[in-house]
Formats: sequence, C-alpha cells, structure tokens
Amino acid sequence: MFDNIGWGEILVLIVAGLFILGPERLPEAAAWLGRTVRKIRDFATGARQQLREEVGTDFEEFRKPIEDLRSLRNFDPKYAVRQHLFDGDPDPLGLNNINGTGPTNGTGTSPTGGQPPRPQQEEPLRPGEKPPVDPDAT
Repeated sequence: MFDNIGWGEILVLIVAGLFILGPERLPEAAAWLGRTVRKIRDFATGARQQLREEVGTDFEEFRKPIEDLRSLRNFDPKYAVRQHLFDGDPDPLGLNNINGTGPTNGTGTSPTGGQPPRPQQEEPLRPGEKPPVDPDAT
C-alpha cells in the first residue's frame, strides 16, 4: 500500500505533524493512527476470511478468470493481428526474396522450413512496474 513512500517522505510527515499538532499532541496522534491502521487491517483480514468461508470452493473458480486477465498484460496486439492476417507467414509480401537477396535453402522457402519466427518471450511485468510505451499505438 505504501510501497512508494520512502524515509524522506516519512520524515517530512513527522516534521509537518510536529508543527501542526505540537510536541504535546504528536504521540497521541501517532498512537491513534496506529490503532486505526490495526483495526482496518483486522477488518480486511476478517472480511477476506469470511468471504472464503461463505463462498467455499467457488472462491477458486472466481479467482481463475482474474488470474487469466492478469496474464493478458503482456499481450501484444500487433503480433496477434499480424499472425491472424498473414497466417504466420514471416514474409507475406515476398519482399525478402527480391533479386535473390532473401534467405533460401535452394527450395524457395525460408531456412526455417516455412515456420514463422517465434516471438521473443518477454519477462512479465514486476509488481509496480509500468508497461513500455509504444508511440505508434497511440
């Protein structure tokens, strides 16, 4: 939740709290904040546990589609459209064999035997990592 807050920000919040609340009320405010956060955590844990108990085995059935949607983060629409339109042909217009400059193995086909090149598997995004920006897609 507070992954992006560093020690510098915490120090600024403490100094601001010291100026706003004063040294007399700052410990009370920190204790109140700690109790409130603990209550919220307990409430969230209890609600999650109660949901799992009430839903039972169906809970995993609800989680599966969500996990499938998360796997679509690395979906490349350009590659999918290209594969669908050209049926995996790496050179659909025949431009690689113009003037005999394309790679051939003597049979007029590519050295891979007509198989489309495999896309490079990219690593999935780490939590909190922003996806790369493609200026052509916008």
